Amino acid sequence: MRYHFTIVVPVYNEEDNLLRVETELLAYTKIASKTTRILFVNDGSKDKSQSIIEDICNRNLEFSYISFKENRGLSAAIKAGFDHTETELVGYIDSDLQTAPSDFNLLLEHIEKNDLVTGVRANRKDSFVKNMSSTIANGIRRTFTHDGMDDTGCPLKVIKTEYAKRIPMFKGLHRFLPAMVLLQNGNIKQIPVQHFPRIAGEAKYGLWNRLLGPLMDCFAYLWMKKKYINYDVAKKG
Repeated sequence: MRYHFTIVVPVYNEEDNLLRVETELLAYTKIASKTTRILFVNDGSKDKSQSIIEDICNRNLEFSYISFKENRGLSAAIKAGFDHTETELVGYIDSDLQTAPSDFNLLLEHIEKNDLVTGVRANRKDSFVKNMSSTIANGIRRTFTHDGMDDTGCPLKVIKTEYAKRIPMFKGLHRFLPAMVLLQNGNIKQIPVQHFPRIAGEAKYGLWNRLLGPLMDCFAYLWMKKKYINYDVAKKG
């Protein structure tokens, strides 16, 4: 089968969620508007995630994986997923499944005229502290990036792979994917998507990661924006 869309699933100590990930993503492949494969990126998990991932991939042709030697962080996992994608479209979803795989179809409706389409979590089911810190962090990022995005942390995105592979990822830059596509003169769009409470496992981000860390990352983004190289080839022979 020729696939057109790869869903990257970063994993770090999510043994309690992975069988549900298998069930829901396998169900999605049967209703997906693009032929879809799933790529797990195991970010150095210390629990049983790797053995569960291997079992899932052994029984499902649509699933494959790469596994890091050690924990390198979400940005590294997403970059590795982009680097190992061979389809024309790539997306990602968190393994906690607080967003619905079926909503990828909503994003895919708009990808032809855009280069990145991201979800905006409607009626978020997180704690007050998490919601407030996220709102503040998004406001800070908009001030720095002028990307117009309301929820850059939403773990449901679709990107044209040629743009995704050109994003110079560094730690924390996963929060700036729309801004980095804009640096490539690409078009971006946001679409409301569903949001659900976490059912199993533990959140990997605290107040520092959601608020103070992203503020520091904004300065890294400004440096990247100033130094970013962008060019179009007019002719080659």
